[in-house]
Amino acid sequence: MGERSTDANPPSKSTCHTDLCCQDHQTQQETAKKSTIKDPVQLSWTISGMDCPSCAASIENAVLGLEGVSQARVTFATERLLVSAENLERTSDLILKTIRELGFSVKDDEPSPASTLNSFLLKYWRILVLAIITLTAFIEPFEGDLLFYLATLWGLYPVTTKAVKLARNGTPFSIETLMSIAAVGALILGEMAEATIVLLLFMIGEQLEAFAAGRARQGVRKLMALTPQTAHRIDADGNRTEVSARHLKPGDIIEILPGSRLPVDGELLTPNASFDESALTGESVPVEHDSGQSIMAGALSVDRVVRLRVISEPGESAVDRIIRLIEEAEERKAPVERFIDAFSRWYTPLMMSLAALVALIPPLAFGQPWTEWVYKALTLLLIACPCALVISTPAAITSALARASRNGALIKGGAALELLSSVTTIAFDKTGTLSEGKPVVTHVEPFTQSVQDVLCFAAAVEFGSTHPLAKAIVSKAEEMALELPAAQNVEAKAGLGVQGTVNGQTVVVGSPRHLQKCIDPSAQQKLINLEDQGNTIAVVTVNEQLVGFIALRDNPRADACEVITALKAMGIRSIMLTGDNPRAAAAIAGQLGMEFQAQLLPGDKSTAIAELQHGGRVAMIGDGINDAPALKTADVGIAMGSGADIALESADCALTHNRVTELANLVDLSRATMRVIQQNIVLAVGSKALFLVTTLLGLTGLWVAVLADTGATALVTANALRLLSKRQKY
Repeated sequence: MGERSTDANPPSKSTCHTDLCCQDHQTQQETAKKSTIKDPVQLSWTISGMDCPSCAASIENAVLGLEGVSQARVTFATERLLVSAENLERTSDLILKTIRELGFSVKDDEPSPASTLNSFLLKYWRILVLAIITLTAFIEPFEGDLLFYLATLWGLYPVTTKAVKLARNGTPFSIETLMSIAAVGALILGEMAEATIVLLLFMIGEQLEAFAAGRARQGVRKLMALTPQTAHRIDADGNRTEVSARHLKPGDIIEILPGSRLPVDGELLTPNASFDESALTGESVPVEHDSGQSIMAGALSVDRVVRLRVISEPGESAVDRIIRLIEEAEERKAPVERFIDAFSRWYTPLMMSLAALVALIPPLAFGQPWTEWVYKALTLLLIACPCALVISTPAAITSALARASRNGALIKGGAALELLSSVTTIAFDKTGTLSEGKPVVTHVEPFTQSVQDVLCFAAAVEFGSTHPLAKAIVSKAEEMALELPAAQNVEAKAGLGVQGTVNGQTVVVGSPRHLQKCIDPSAQQKLINLEDQGNTIAVVTVNEQLVGFIALRDNPRADACEVITALKAMGIRSIMLTGDNPRAAAAIAGQLGMEFQAQLLPGDKSTAIAELQHGGRVAMIGDGINDAPALKTADVGIAMGSGADIALESADCALTHNRVTELANLVDLSRATMRVIQQNIVLAVGSKALFLVTTLLGLTGLWVAVLADTGATALVTANALRLLSKRQKY
């Protein structure tokens, strides 16, 4: 049934996926956009029966043409129809009627069959009847022609009916149209047996495409099934009530039983609980969490009953965001996919024109037999079906996106996936990306104040900051049981430091580069000595007077060296871009065996990325606010899942866990995806070219053309499905 969508924004305008969709699609979009809508509502349905992106485009075109609909988007990957419309009840009924008229169904309306046999007969009864009549016609030669004629009419009726409905709703060049013309033409020519076989093969091929499409969406379906529909909510009196997961709001307390999954994101209230997060992060070992930590929706409670406080809005859990990204990815097409879309817009009309010329020119100009050349023209029409070519790219990309999400990586579209396959350089932020992101204070060097005073001033202005260095300073002050004074007018400047007022004095905590004017020659030597030991230095000043240095050290991640080695083996250059001092940066880079650039402000990182792009495509991976400009500048921006929200929004990809080794697997997956797409295009186009030649030479006929098209579609889809089971190399 239709329901109000939880998306904050109305569905965005979709683009036509293939020339099997309407030529007037753009005109409909513009007309709908100009219409005035009063009190629009957002509706959502789950559609079944879509075999390829052309089916999604057909539904989208038809719904867009309905009165009262302002926007419509069909996502093939998740089988969802999202509509923005007025007059909820009237428009909803009209949309459902249109969907059914096109031959598709709404999943919630489908009856549950009583048995597997009944389900099989209900789904395939038309094909079974056609197969029985065709077999009888071959066995009974005396009545064969009549039976073939009846079989053709039986198979032609649903195909032609659907072709007419699609044409009325803006999709004139559908495969059903081509099949109808070919079958009717074969009947006129007296080739009744071939007409019957063509329709039988076509109907079987459609079911094979549906099966293949279902397998391609399998990874996405598993994601959608991760979150349960209900949850046990605990009220103020401690009573448990089972409620719909949609009704949970931030602040609600829920209880999860062992072996159950979280329906929403939550803050753990139970101490020391283990969760299996493999479905979202790819991490096979259960992870132990303490109270206060955030747990993603879809995580499974391993060994005990746990309670959590809901922290995600309805429809905004980790799983919801992943699914939405996959849906949005269909609109961010890879360049190769956009090329195929553009190619398909003129491909089918061109082939229909060519078929007409094949039928007319030889008989009219050279006196050739009409029957022979009309037959060849009909065969050419079937060869013109671009199904294999159209599905070759989206099937591979959908499979790759689903595989990546199961490995703990989100890719925001096919464009990012294609670009990632061709990167020659990857730039890394240091803190929180290459390093553990948990620096500790190793030394405090006081000048005009005591060690305690230096820490008090610094911790007071850093209190509440999420930056790893700030957290380390505050943690050290708490460890020493220091009483922190209140700070006012605190102002943080990315890459520079933080400033505030403490006890009426202006306190600044920043980098040596930013506060160089406050450092005298004697203090400069101490600074150099601390940096030579691999420390990052926070300079503390009070009223522009140096009071001390705080030395911090952040060790490299255990897997950082592994990913740099893997990327080097793949021919990818690695470079660290950091705002840290050159000596601390050199210490980390030396351990990892990579290049580095140090003392970079956020703008400097963007400039460095731009310079690196002169040598090829560049990817950037980071996690902080100061990384956002560089992530945008890079050809592909990759954010660590634990990073700042702005970094995640700026990036093209995101790692939902803290395993940086997934970066190498991501590049490997993108390269494998492009190989599969190239193979699929060669297979689809090559088969068309081969049978075009054999048809014109008279070597192949109608049924071979259909079999070849169905076979090519099945092969390219099966090839794409290999990506779903691709194992991680690193």
